[in-house]
Amino acid sequence: MVPAKWKLALYGLIVIVGSLVALPSLFSTEQLAAWPEWLPRKQVSLGLDLRGGAHLVLELDQRALQKDKEDEGLSDAAATERLQSALQQSIEIVRRRIDAIGVAEPTVQALGTSRILVQLPGMQDPASIRTLLGSTAKLTFHRVESSEARGQATPRIGQIRVPATDEPVDYILQQRPMLQGERLTQASAGLDSRTGGPVVSFRFDDVGAKAFAQITRDNVGRQFAIVLDGKVISAPVIQEPILGGSGQISGNFTMAETSSLAALLRAGALPVPLQIVEERTVGPDLGSDAIRMGAMTGAIGLLFVLVFMTTLYRGWGVVANLALLINVTLTLAALTLLGATLTLPGIAGIVLGIGLAVDANVLINERIREETRNGKSAVMALKNGFDRAYATIIDSNVTALIATALLFWLGSGPVRGFAVTMALGIAISMFTAVAVVKAIMSLYLHWQRPKQFVIGSLLPARWLSATPKFQFMRARFIGIGVSVILSLASLALFVKPGLNYGVDFTGGTIIEASAPAAMNLADLRARLEQADLGEVSLQQAGSDGTTILVRIQQQPGTEPAAQTQVAERAKAALLEVEPEASFDRVDIIGPKISGELADAGILAVLFASVAMFAYIWIRFDWHFGVGAIVTLVLDVTKTVGFFALTGLEFNLTAIAALLTLIGYSVNDKVVVYDRMRENLRLYPELPLRQLIDRSINETLARSIYTSMTAFLAMLPMAIWGGATVSSFAVPMVFGIVVAASSSVFIAAPILLFLGERIKPRTVGLEEVTIAEGSRH
Repeated sequence: MVPAKWKLALYGLIVIVGSLVALPSLFSTEQLAAWPEWLPRKQVSLGLDLRGGAHLVLELDQRALQKDKEDEGLSDAAATERLQSALQQSIEIVRRRIDAIGVAEPTVQALGTSRILVQLPGMQDPASIRTLLGSTAKLTFHRVESSEARGQATPRIGQIRVPATDEPVDYILQQRPMLQGERLTQASAGLDSRTGGPVVSFRFDDVGAKAFAQITRDNVGRQFAIVLDGKVISAPVIQEPILGGSGQISGNFTMAETSSLAALLRAGALPVPLQIVEERTVGPDLGSDAIRMGAMTGAIGLLFVLVFMTTLYRGWGVVANLALLINVTLTLAALTLLGATLTLPGIAGIVLGIGLAVDANVLINERIREETRNGKSAVMALKNGFDRAYATIIDSNVTALIATALLFWLGSGPVRGFAVTMALGIAISMFTAVAVVKAIMSLYLHWQRPKQFVIGSLLPARWLSATPKFQFMRARFIGIGVSVILSLASLALFVKPGLNYGVDFTGGTIIEASAPAAMNLADLRARLEQADLGEVSLQQAGSDGTTILVRIQQQPGTEPAAQTQVAERAKAALLEVEPEASFDRVDIIGPKISGELADAGILAVLFASVAMFAYIWIRFDWHFGVGAIVTLVLDVTKTVGFFALTGLEFNLTAIAALLTLIGYSVNDKVVVYDRMRENLRLYPELPLRQLIDRSINETLARSIYTSMTAFLAMLPMAIWGGATVSSFAVPMVFGIVVAASSSVFIAAPILLFLGERIKPRTVGLEEVTIAEGSRH
């Protein structure tokens, strides 16, 4: 049974290389600079929620695209090709604009067929970035015919009325531009040598320089309007011909505005306007706090699990703990190698993965104990323990992977980060918890040659010496009755008072602000009401009163600019009352995005439930599938009721919690189902009620232990993790308890209620799949 030497060498190489790859992420950049050149230095990429910055989703203006299609008579195929071309051009122009302002490590990539994802680490001024990315930057030069007070001018045929940016004046211009901004080759911010005011200096290419020289030669003494995105930014009088191909744009600009304008002109005009449909800003302090809190709660959760496993299995618990530490290390290494981004929900995924990764060790150790109690030799106990636990481990991991795959498919942003870390942790656990631990156990047998494989424990021996004989099915009516009542009560809570939906689903704005001292909520509320922001809710976040949350309802209409303007007014109102306040987080979600996120969340939960039913049906039988799906419905409704009762924010992170619980709930059922399937084959004449009781009792210890590891891993994050992860960690702790109890008191009684038909049909299946069914 001892693995081949090449396998042991390979295992060791994987662990060593993985540790070296993961190590840099535990040190600062300054510390890494002192490392030898041959050591790896690449660190795991941190999400904006951990290091601060701005996250924006830009969408190509659908109305402009539709107008172009109608004006040019495009076919659907041509319109699609134009959309793809416009998207790629816009991505390149947005990237050039961001590069012009010097943001380190920006992310600019396509998001679907008509959106662009922009992430800017360290960017804390959303107003300037909004202007930079939201401006089309279409620059044209027109001859001025006249100018009048705003609203008084009437253009003639061949003329257009264009407002000025900095004065209440409308200019009547020639409709056809005399020169286009695409001929610009240079644009830079500077100071006027005569007035000292900020200006933008520009230069044309050869063709543009010749055209500009001819235009200025023919129009000496006339006004010449410089139009940017439909507004006159400057209208100087041409004093003399400009023959050098260069000029200046002056006006009531600040230096910051001239720098932004110069960057826009250098990057070029967008093919279609872009709208900001989602905006999230995280302050650097909140990011560092999130890292510290995530690391602390994760470490405490890990410590709880390590102590629990050592208590359960003594020396072999230490071996399981070693495998768990290797799992965390390799997960971090995999994130680094794949270039995946670690987010705060991703840390939650690692923490939960700590609890789930030792499930396999619990299943294996408990099966080895059972084989030893049945008189098997050490070699056979080890062989049977792994062989018969393996199918259950596979089933458990597949159900969890189904949920994480759907979460990745339908989720977005940080929630996808959670799905990635969970999936990696589950996949790597098959190596660490099974291959590595089996190799260590096999080497122990080879070196020590014991007669029996004894797995000790720090718990009293009488707790482990025999299988309990509880008659659970006697309480089946009570269990199902209580569960149904709680689920109906949860549905009532869902209707009234309902869920506390976050801006992910309702649209609107949420602002998290903090100050050095406790803030006066009454004064803040009064000032926000005066600002005419619509429906606003204000609450304290934390116990010391230094942090507040402001929620602002979605503004009427669908223009994304309306919500961003409201956010800026709200921030200004807060600063009037608390001048030293800083903004740790600002999320602005447009109505279109919020509607899509809500639809995706509902579909994810439905698809996960259907996928679980299908998998259980395929692996076991339809009776088991029915039992699992009914139990899932009851578990999910209770969790939704928990959200309604506690008032926890129901957002994308909450959807992640529901999907994870769906996978976890089925995971827990699989342990019992596998034993029922084996006992149906071993004891075909045993009454179904006794067979179910026997199966539950035989798996009771491992069900409790696996639930406890997940519970202990998540508990510190639920208590100390803070508001950002509370919508995930708190319901997860609640859901783990619900899932563990429903396996015994809901899923099993449902199988019994389906009647004796289950026995002959399942036994028939077992005759075909006896080899598969006996390995768990």
